[in-house]
Amino acid sequence: MTAARDAEGQLPSPRLPAKLTAHPSVQAVLARRRAGDAARPPAVIDAAWLRELCLAAGADDAAAVSLDHPDLAGEREYAQSALPGTRTLIAMAVRMNRDNCRSPARSVANQEFHQADEQANHAARNVTQALQDAGYRALNPSVGFPQEMDHFPSERIWVVAHKTVAVAAGLGVMGLHRNVIHPKFGSFVLLVTVLVDAEVSEYGQALDYNPCIDCKLCVAACPVGAIAKDGAFDALACTTHNYREFMSGFTDWAQTVADSEDAADYRSRVTDSENASMWQSLSSPPGYKSGYCLAVCPAGEDVLGPYLDDRKSFMDTVLRPLQDKRETLYVLPGSHAREYAQRRFPHKPVKEVTGGWQPPAKRSASTEQEQRTS
Repeated sequence: MTAARDAEGQLPSPRLPAKLTAHPSVQAVLARRRAGDAARPPAVIDAAWLRELCLAAGADDAAAVSLDHPDLAGEREYAQSALPGTRTLIAMAVRMNRDNCRSPARSVANQEFHQADEQANHAARNVTQALQDAGYRALNPSVGFPQEMDHFPSERIWVVAHKTVAVAAGLGVMGLHRNVIHPKFGSFVLLVTVLVDAEVSEYGQALDYNPCIDCKLCVAACPVGAIAKDGAFDALACTTHNYREFMSGFTDWAQTVADSEDAADYRSRVTDSENASMWQSLSSPPGYKSGYCLAVCPAGEDVLGPYLDDRKSFMDTVLRPLQDKRETLYVLPGSHAREYAQRRFPHKPVKEVTGGWQPPAKRSASTEQEQRTS
């Protein structure tokens, strides 16, 4: 990686056209090189320096992993496309305030998610800038949205799979709820990744144990049955409800608007509460409808104490307020989520939606006539 130098250790001057050589900026760069001020950075980044850089930038934990790691085979093409020459991925974790995430008032939880999101993005940007200033090429993809929507729906829309990278780097293990569980901070972390074109002196090692304590509280908390005790996961049920006001739910809402005959018909399909909630998500960061699996997770050394002290109290104060909350649950027609929600949470209204995954069914002429005359 280090360029060849002459007998005095100086970088050789490149052969440039006369017109380019005469440019003041070019002359300044060449002068700095002759003065020895343009030395290349070390080919290998010091791991201790890198970790301190990440923590100072706002991360609560960080570790590096080689792009050659066998668990990252599926990431190589995308990493190289984003930053050609990528050698290392730097995984960082930013912790969240637990009681905010657990609040039945989802505006509180959503604010926490988005604030931590911003902190993680800023931390990654600062690390990227410091690496750039040190002479490396580096890049920080977004924590979540915005993503590459021009790829949707035929290709994946994320630049880097942050969870996959974090697990390979040793920042945690994927839990039953499909969130990474950090050994200290538990599920209450958001993850971000920085790509850099250099190796690091020491890479993180995958955890040799799973921080998950197999309590199954995430199973009990999920209002649409997306998490099964045996480890199965219904991603479609999860995204249809939890991401109701993100990409897919917006598509479903837009289809409802387009399919409505007039304002009265639209108001018969979308409640005032749903309308206001969609407006709020369109005018500010979109809100998650659930995230209860993360909220109730007691795993992690900093999190586990109250659960060990009094499990009944933990469930009464953390789990049951979310289970008892009266809220609309969004499910696909005829799905397992629909049956589960109606059986397990009869006090929660259930609404069938397309989820934006497919166009709504055409209404028959008789149905339209009934609606006009009713």
